[in-house]
Amino acid sequence: MNRVDTFRALHVPGDPLVLFNIWDAGTARVVAEAGAQAIATGSYGVAESLGFADGETVPFELVLANLRRICSVTDLPVTVDLESGYGATPADVQRSVDAARDAGAAGINMEDRMPGESALVPIDDQAERLSAAASSGLFVNARCDVFRGGDVAADGEKLVTATLERARAYADAGAGGLFVPFLADHGCIAAICEGSPLPVNVLWSPGCGPRATLAALGVARISHGHQPWAAAMDIMKREAASVFAGGVPAYAAG
Repeated sequence: MNRVDTFRALHVPGDPLVLFNIWDAGTARVVAEAGAQAIATGSYGVAESLGFADGETVPFELVLANLRRICSVTDLPVTVDLESGYGATPADVQRSVDAARDAGAAGINMEDRMPGESALVPIDDQAERLSAAASSGLFVNARCDVFRGGDVAADGEKLVTATLERARAYADAGAGGLFVPFLADHGCIAAICEGSPLPVNVLWSPGCGPRATLAALGVARISHGHQPWAAAMDIMKREAASVFAGGVPAYAAG
């Protein structure tokens, strides 16, 4: 199998692929050595590591250069977070995703919100954008932000229904997976996994519980998003502050 097929085969409901998101070639190498089955970038960590803000502010050529470096240090399939697809039109999206494929990616993530916008892209329009992305032959993980800012306690059933409507449209457009971030409610996760025509990806949070819990709910992929980057930066800041204050870093004990 090629890397795309290998990556696609890792998405098994009930036996989820775990992605500990990285931001550069060095972190890709470390995560691969730790036992990863695949490598995934997170747009937030990539942007911040390069001195930019999240939201497609990183020049696309820099995104591609970073992707090439990541692919050069691992034989594992690599999926790149392309945010909203780096394209105003479906044709622009196709060019961007084709470029990511040519740089070595096996898959992409693509949101259904445009940069800086809070409203979701209308379903039919997003389906066109996803179809253009899928024409590259890569595994397209279609992010669905229905739950972003939603009130699960009050509107959980409506949010699930809206998510599944998009899931069906995204599947028909050629997406390979459905990414539903900002959701930890087990009932909603189970309902989405049961009703989705696509394998479901969730963003891990403490409320999600361990991998085994999410596996039992039918999840096929677990992402850690910006959290590894944030944890690494917290360690850097804490250790630097200790040294600047006259202390010794924790790694001195080793």
